[in-house]
Amino acid sequence: MRLNILTIYLKEMKEVLRDRKTLIFMVALPTLVVPVLMNVMIGFIVKAEKKAQTETLAFTIFGAEHLPDLASAFSEEEGFEKVNIPTQEAIASAIEENKIKFGLVIPQTAPEQFERGEQVTVQFYYNNASVTSRVRNRAGKVIRVFGERYRSERLAGLGLGTPQEQEHLLNPITIEEHNTADMREVLGERVGGMLPYLFIIFCFMGAMYPAIDLGAGEKERGTLETLLLAPIRRYQIVLGKFFVIFTTGVTAALLCLTSFGVMLASKGQEITGELGEVIASVSVVDLVLIAAMLIPTAAMFAALLLSVSIYAKSFKEASAYCGPLNFLAIVPAFIAMLPMVKLDWYWAMVPITNISLAIKELIKGTMNYEMLIAILGSSVVIAGALLFFCTRWFEREAVLFRK
Repeated sequence: MRLNILTIYLKEMKEVLRDRKTLIFMVALPTLVVPVLMNVMIGFIVKAEKKAQTETLAFTIFGAEHLPDLASAFSEEEGFEKVNIPTQEAIASAIEENKIKFGLVIPQTAPEQFERGEQVTVQFYYNNASVTSRVRNRAGKVIRVFGERYRSERLAGLGLGTPQEQEHLLNPITIEEHNTADMREVLGERVGGMLPYLFIIFCFMGAMYPAIDLGAGEKERGTLETLLLAPIRRYQIVLGKFFVIFTTGVTAALLCLTSFGVMLASKGQEITGELGEVIASVSVVDLVLIAAMLIPTAAMFAALLLSVSIYAKSFKEASAYCGPLNFLAIVPAFIAMLPMVKLDWYWAMVPITNISLAIKELIKGTMNYEMLIAILGSSVVIAGALLFFCTRWFEREAVLFRK
């Protein structure tokens, strides 16, 4: 029996490896595209953040004569350039046309309000659509420093001349923070949801094209009938095909994981500080456990995709069926990225989502290993049930020779 399954496996694997699409999704994309994309994204974000912090911000100000010291504060601060525009009503259009980054409007009553000790409201116009924009923070810092200077002068006039006395009056109660989460847990919570999403997607894509070819593809080529005439039990044919699809799926996922591990090792040597320590804290054992999570995932996808492919009458029909099945991988993996979804015994029983959450916890370094065993066990049971269904499905003549 083992020899028959091995013969089918080797024969089908040889055919699959001749297909360029399989090689692209199984080898090329996981090993090359993902690390390149991640490096490009990281580089782009770092560059955008640096530009946002250092670029010269063009601004306009109306009513500068009412608070000349505030206007002078922006002129003296490095990184700001004053631009004149015709009217106050043109501020919004000037921002949209990128002539200025922000505009200030100081009310005419500002001097009298300061004299009476009242609060002055300055209108601040800016576009906050960009996630990397630091206009509000940088401009707000200048205004805040200016306001703090006036506040100190007022408090000094009330007889609170020392900075300590002023601080005690303004902040009678202080909070001393003690963060129980280490930096690895914080960063893992923020970025750990995206990584299992990538691993699972490539696991699915690595299995999809071989599954279509080994089922519907053989029907279309007319070679399935020849294989069925061989003196081999049908479940052995299913197992041979299943192991081929499982191999391509798990290979794609593991290559993606390996490339991620190599990138961690290389970046860990380049990056210093807390971030470098976090990267270095992701151990080989963590990566091995993540790989263990992906193995039953690949088995589930392999059995499901083979069942769909055997049902389809042609390669085109199988592609049409397998496309929407992407949501079986995408949606549960996406659910694990939501901030309100945490790994507990309920989510530990939800297929795919539990795998994503477990990988996220491993990256954070907060994995409950009792749940890990439960997740692995339930995933293996589901994969076995899907494989059993696939073998029974394959034995139905109405499925194999569907018209």
